[in-house]
Amino acid sequence: MLKIEHIGIAVKQLSDAVPVYEKLLDTLCYKTETVTSENVNTAFFRQGGNKIELLESSSPNGVIAKFIEKKGEGIHHIAFEVADIHAEMVRLRSEGFILLNEEPKKGADNKLVCFLHPKATNGVLVELCQEIK
Repeated sequence: MLKIEHIGIAVKQLSDAVPVYEKLLDTLCYKTETVTSENVNTAFFRQGGNKIELLESSSPNGVIAKFIEKKGEGIHHIAFEVADIHAEMVRLRSEGFILLNEEPKKGADNKLVCFLHPKATNGVLVELCQEIK
């Protein structure tokens, strides 16, 4: 694990949440993106070395919609940058962690991603991410 890459926050509507976070962080949203494979629309903010990703479901049956229905808006996951996602997945699997993906998949912000099941990480959804070269 190299560093915390970003914190993901589930929101009902990006159109409502983006202005709130622009005021809170005193910076503009620098990127929005749709990740169709995950049924999610994203908005990214950078402040110093920190990044925040807002996540809005693009489908009533999407994972973010289900998360919000169950838990409400709020922190969805914490993402860690890794140098080699494949090696990290092998290492974590050997340590007994439950991976939600057998192989990394393309995520937002030009990243390969893999999620760890919260049951193995004290209730926190953890995302591994590696920049696609």
